[in-house]
Amino acid sequence: MKKKGIAVGQPFEKRGYVYLALDEVGFCVFYDKKTKRCKVHEVKPETCVAGPVTFDINCQTKKLEWFLKTAEICAFAGKLYRNRERLAEHFKTARQQILELINGLDGESLRAILKIEEPQTFKIGEELLATDVAKKLNIK
Repeated sequence: MKKKGIAVGQPFEKRGYVYLALDEVGFCVFYDKKTKRCKVHEVKPETCVAGPVTFDINCQTKKLEWFLKTAEICAFAGKLYRNRERLAEHFKTARQQILELINGLDGESLRAILKIEEPQTFKIGEELLATDVAKKLNIK
């Protein structure tokens, strides 16, 4: 696929949820390794806005858990972790974007996201799960 001068193979994958494809070494297909910049910065999907912040839902505790990717897989995460004020600022934006994503998805798509393993992360917080999200996931 080539659009606006950007050549990528298949930019999205779908395994119950549509998300950006990764290359053979795990980088987003829109990441330019030479310039170390995003090729499509103007049209960032929510995953890029949230950046190194990600989430999981603990069905036992009915909590939405927040995680930060490790510096090994995201240099930006390492910089954020070292600057707690900047991390708090970034987290506000990331949280808003992720909550919009969660609220906009149906239960099946949300369950598909929750199956994606993200071992290179660590927990940075949690909050009570919204009732409507719990209903989507059939959490009582």
